[in-house]
Amino acid sequence: MTKSILLINGPNLNLLGTREPETYGSQTLQDVEVMCVKHAREKGMELTTFQSNHEGAIVDAVQQSKDVYSHLIMNPGAYTHTSIAIRDAILGVDAKVYEVHISNIHEREEFRHHSYISDIAKDVFVGMGIPGYIAAIDAIAAE
Repeated sequence: MTKSILLINGPNLNLLGTREPETYGSQTLQDVEVMCVKHAREKGMELTTFQSNHEGAIVDAVQQSKDVYSHLIMNPGAYTHTSIAIRDAILGVDAKVYEVHISNIHEREEFRHHSYISDIAKDVFVGMGIPGYIAAIDAIAAE
């Protein structure tokens, strides 16, 4: 079975390239998505992208991934630190979850140090910049 990946980006990641480029870099979300789709394809996998600023839409996307995607790569953005609903949705599907954060959330404000996702994720990529997404794809390919 071909590994299939749903890449979910949460709130404000649609502003990549313009929001705090000193923290998040100059690549846009579209740049990241194209790069990830291409890299997954090169590894023999399919990758679909989704972004929303709305918690419920992310919950819906996770729930709808059941029996469609074998893996989720998720950068929940600020919902990392606040959303039990997204965590519960992840627990309700069979996909393996890989958590990605462009910045190192552990070196930022204290309220960003806790993740509701990390302990249920297969792996977490923090502070690697945009290459963290590629590292997550590579980890899935290596399974």
